[in-house]
Amino acid sequence: MSEFKLTRFAPTPSGFLHTGNIYSFIITHHLAKKQGAKVLLRIDDLDRERYKPRFVQDIFDTLNYLEIPYDLGPKDMGDFDQSYAQMHRLPLYNSALEELRNKKALFACDCSRKKIEKMNPKGFYTGFCLRRNLPFDQPEITWRIKAKMHLDVPFKELTLGIVNGKLPGILTDFVVRKKDAMPSYQLTSLVDDLHYGVDLIVRGKDLWGSTIAQVYLSKFLAENTFTGNIFHHHPLIQGPNNQKLSKSSDVTSIQLLRKTGKKKEYIYPMIAATIGLKESPKNLEEFGAMLG
Repeated sequence: MSEFKLTRFAPTPSGFLHTGNIYSFIITHHLAKKQGAKVLLRIDDLDRERYKPRFVQDIFDTLNYLEIPYDLGPKDMGDFDQSYAQMHRLPLYNSALEELRNKKALFACDCSRKKIEKMNPKGFYTGFCLRRNLPFDQPEITWRIKAKMHLDVPFKELTLGIVNGKLPGILTDFVVRKKDAMPSYQLTSLVDDLHYGVDLIVRGKDLWGSTIAQVYLSKFLAENTFTGNIFHHHPLIQGPNNQKLSKSSDVTSIQLLRKTGKKKEYIYPMIAATIGLKESPKNLEEFGAMLG
């Protein structure tokens, strides 16, 4: 019997996919195959300020080019727009927000980013609006969940068992609904994973704090199994000057590599070399075999 049922690729269409995204997809595919789980393609497109249709198309093009398969989810741009875009799940997100509000787990906040940075040089929220009792429905209001800095939250890590994570300072009283009245990433990611039945979540170590935030948030929603999910946080691929890879830069994008004539037989060995593997895998399956 399979230990897990479903994991996911969850890219955001805010730029062209880079080698770090592909490394995460490779690990996810490898673990799914090893654990007997299926893979869902879930595109997180609700941030409409950064969303571009060409970035969604790039996801399909890149997965097809590198021959990275998945079992569930949209097969092309038309299928995505018609059935899988996050706007279709907006009622689920709004229902979760109302549940949190009814349970008095939230408070309203009118602090701007500039004001927050002025109050704390690291950008940590200081709880300024916690007891101001601002109306939830007035314009330009964010909804925050009551979550103290360095809050202890246990969760299950694939290779470590149960670990006690501390909520990072930057996620103190984190936002669940933005000023534009749209749900935040932390809420939509959680609700989507519950909606689809994801039980194995693979993500980079940079999202360790998001795992803690989402596990904590799940405890305020109707009975669910999210706290029983297994997580795996993999190391990140570093870009030039040891910087975290960004979709705002095309330097390591697969699209640019393709435009300059690089074949997948080049891309897989390049990623392998970046993470210190001595072998040069030519395809997805060879790469997976080297991961053990």
